[in-house]
Amino acid sequence: MLKVVNAMGDACPIPVVKTKNAIKELIGAGMVETLVDNEIAVQNLTKMAQQKNYGVRSEKLGENQYRVIMTIGESADEAGAEAVEEETTAEETCMPDGRRGNKVVVISSSYMGTGDDELGAVLMKGFIYALSQQDELPKTILFYNSGAKLTCEMSPTLEDLMSLEANGVEILTCGTCLNHYGLTEKLKVGGVTNMYVITEKMMQADLIVKP
Repeated sequence: MLKVVNAMGDACPIPVVKTKNAIKELIGAGMVETLVDNEIAVQNLTKMAQQKNYGVRSEKLGENQYRVIMTIGESADEAGAEAVEEETTAEETCMPDGRRGNKVVVISSSYMGTGDDELGAVLMKGFIYALSQQDELPKTILFYNSGAKLTCEMSPTLEDLMSLEANGVEILTCGTCLNHYGLTEKLKVGGVTNMYVITEKMMQADLIVKP
């Protein structure tokens, strides 16, 4: 079975997400061909395939036109699934009750990284989209300082945050921060919290992710 994914013009991490979704739709073994327009996407897809032990090859079709072909075998998939199941079981066995899967993402800025703010905004939007596409979602996402802007009216990440909330992720934004930026009445997703709760959530987490 062959599935073709058109990721031309798509920014990172969309080509990888689209390809993963196509692989999930395969029944047993098959091939997924992804079309992209830049070498970085080719490298990202190749690395993902190698991590999953898929067969992979790529070729340049023309100016800003590339094709990445992955071969997915039933035996490799089954082995990978068994390994994931064993790893998950081991993790759950060692975790104390009430702490399983307690992953917290903290976002303290509307930009990701430092340097160019326009690039930082693009990276943050890509991070939140990629977060919404993970097989294992965080338990809570905390927003404070200028990160509070991302949960408010006109934010480019609202759709993805609403999707995360709909899938059971708790989204909390610092009330003091909303007030500071004049955004108290513009919150569009999740609830308002305070620094005590933010500190408590972080202290109780078994993993904190900060982009």
